Amino acid sequence: MSALSSTSARLAVVYACAMLQGLTVVSFPASSATLKAMHQFSDAQYGALFLPQVAATIAGSIAGGALARRLGLSMLLLGSVATALLAESCLACTACASADLAFVLVLAGSALMGLGFGLSAAPLNGFPSLIARTRRDAALLGVHTAIGAGFCVGPLLAGSFIGSGMWSYFPIAIASYALGCLALVLLTSLPKNQPASAVGDTGSAARPLQSKTLWAFLAVAVLYAFAEGTLSNWVVIYLHEERGLPESSATLALSAFWAALVVGRLLAALLVNAIAPDRLWRGLLVLMALAFLTVPLASTPARALGSFTFAGLACSAFFPLSVTLVTRQFPRHAADVGSMMVAALMLGVGTASFSIGPLHARWPLTTIYLGSALYPAIALAIAFVVVRPRRPSLSLQ
Repeated sequence: MSALSSTSARLAVVYACAMLQGLTVVSFPASSATLKAMHQFSDAQYGALFLPQVAATIAGSIAGGALARRLGLSMLLLGSVATALLAESCLACTACASADLAFVLVLAGSALMGLGFGLSAAPLNGFPSLIARTRRDAALLGVHTAIGAGFCVGPLLAGSFIGSGMWSYFPIAIASYALGCLALVLLTSLPKNQPASAVGDTGSAARPLQSKTLWAFLAVAVLYAFAEGTLSNWVVIYLHEERGLPESSATLALSAFWAALVVGRLLAALLVNAIAPDRLWRGLLVLMALAFLTVPLASTPARALGSFTFAGLACSAFFPLSVTLVTRQFPRHAADVGSMMVAALMLGVGTASFSIGPLHARWPLTTIYLGSALYPAIALAIAFVVVRPRRPSLSLQ
């Protein structure tokens, strides 16, 4: 059978793998209420599930750059897909396990999910420059949109399977999709080389780790991740347990969050032609701070849907724009800095998700959401003072 080799086919495979990563990551929070009810997990136990995810994602992201140079981006992509398959297999096995064994399986699945997501950072952020050299920014935005699509579709699938009393088929369905992605990667002729060196990539740009600009981007990414992790990973528990909404309404609000995030990323591709990307990037931080102030108003299904839709729009293009801006600063090291940004993202998401467990023992989630408006506010201060993209105008098209 001949390998798929056209530009569109290659991008489609990369996008399919990106969507798999989104599905895998969101499968755990989307299953949170079911897992807690099925195995009587406490808030602290549920929060602890994100610790192995954080450690494994950071390890995978840091190792990803070196592994990409040694093994190639295609092998790294293949490994990340296989790891996602194992993660979903662990999650599916919890349906027939005792409470103690289920907790171990979810911890293992969370670690595998984080490792796979970390390993995927280098190929998913590196392939757009290799496959679509003349429109790499649009291709990169497409990758992050596909990840967001997985985040959006995952809770809908979970809600459907939960509603029918067959939750275990939810991780099985994602595992089946992972098998399909494995086959596609094996059949596709993906580029083997790293992006060529870019003109003007000199000085501090040639040594990313020695650049204050990179560390500023990483700090902003962590703060953004605090905001996203707080919004996304606890929304089902917040709406179902604290606000008293049906679990179906809670999962719908989570899906609305990710759907708005996807739509926002597509809108950003249009707005960036009229608004400088760095201004749009900073403007989204203002919207994020406002979003945290609207979340406590989610006392009905309609209000929950509206507030988390607004939150999704606020978060939407911020991380893709961050990756675009930082890779413009370090074009020779796009895969490496992209991996580091993903590590920073998952560090923030996992840390926020874990810390809310102990905090929730002292304060209601409503108070925690209001206080979380500080995350984008601090990030905005850093962005204005430190993060200054070299080029006055960038384009995602």
